[in-house]
Amino acid sequence: MEAENPNQASETHLARSLGPVMLWGLGVGYVISGMYFGWNLGLPEGGTLGMALATALIILLYITFTFSYTELACCIPKAGGVFDYANRGLGKKWGFLAGMAQVIEFVFAPPAIAAAIGAYFHIFLPGIPVVVIAIFAYLVFTLLNITGVKAAASFELIITILAVVELLLFAGITLPHFEWANMTKNALPNGTQGIWACIPFAIWFFLGLEGIANVAEETIQPQKTILKGFGSALLTLIVLCVLVFMSSIGVAGWEAIVYASPGAAPSDSPLPLAMAQVTGNSGWIYHLLITIGLLGLIASFHGIILAAGRASFEFGRVGYFIKAMGRIHPRFKTPANALLINMGLGIIALLTGETGSIITIACFGAVTLYIISMVTLLRLRRNEPELERPFKVPFYPYFPIIALCIGVVCLIAMISLYPLLSLFYFGILTLAYAWFHFFVKK
Repeated sequence: MEAENPNQASETHLARSLGPVMLWGLGVGYVISGMYFGWNLGLPEGGTLGMALATALIILLYITFTFSYTELACCIPKAGGVFDYANRGLGKKWGFLAGMAQVIEFVFAPPAIAAAIGAYFHIFLPGIPVVVIAIFAYLVFTLLNITGVKAAASFELIITILAVVELLLFAGITLPHFEWANMTKNALPNGTQGIWACIPFAIWFFLGLEGIANVAEETIQPQKTILKGFGSALLTLIVLCVLVFMSSIGVAGWEAIVYASPGAAPSDSPLPLAMAQVTGNSGWIYHLLITIGLLGLIASFHGIILAAGRASFEFGRVGYFIKAMGRIHPRFKTPANALLINMGLGIIALLTGETGSIITIACFGAVTLYIISMVTLLRLRRNEPELERPFKVPFYPYFPIIALCIGVVCLIAMISLYPLLSLFYFGILTLAYAWFHFFVKK
């Protein structure tokens, strides 16, 4: 057998440099923007009660899914995440579909966050259009990701810590003004159907956490480190989710953090609206928190760009996308080509201006990933019992089965509520699979 050329290996293998603290920073950073915006768009559909019930269901999904997914990430620590797991457990066809769902999630989530970054900066720079600021953010953070994973992860850790501190400070200022009556006001405006309509926005609270698995190939001792990163990040995010939900709605009711004024369009900035109820919108505390709040958006934007680069890179490395996407930058040892192509696709999505639709499409990709990965776990347990598993999901098979069932319920609810977006999403999957079947598979 011919030996592997060292130069070729360096072109396709990522360097290991990430420890458990870095993984915590990445995991929380991927997700934390979901605390700052997006979730409040579900409140007009379900009100406080509908959003609370949907969020409780999604928290159960993420607890059972995260521990199950950690087993897969520890026994198959590769950059492709669910693509590599499904490829091994279910075969190439399902591996391709799982990988495409993951790419769709990670490519469509950043444009929505970029739009929110643009909206926040626009408060301070009203002369610059939101879309210009958003595109500039894409350029800056794609470049940062290209320059090296350790530098990118270190930056992510710093801004994530600051973003977490800001959320705790926000809760500390608003909770003294909490009134339970504000939580019960117009709590279920559209009946039980509103609960289902809240599902994509409840998912947005935690969307992207699974991206920790995509840096497994760059993690030191991944079989031990990934569990610490996943577990600590999930616990942090659940606590922050409950705090943000209670403290923001409790000051003046859910309408106050959706509409800046009666009859206005739904806002992408629920926390500033809540703060304005307490401090007004001209005090130094308000402006300080708004400024720091940008860090939460930047943390998720930057982190998901990092994860998306790894997911697309793996597709290129195995030849499912163009081969250039699977090459490593010779100097920085990062998937530079994949990052640049993802940026181009993200900017195209950003230019549509449909933030809510972009969030929903990203959620379709995430839910598909959850379903296929749980089926993969069950299949690998049955077909490969001898596979080395440094970590095993507790309460097997109940955890993966619960995650699978909730994932299926979420997918059915989203298809029924967003038929046109579901056609668009499944249309992308169908076209991609046609490409794979006719041009790649052989």
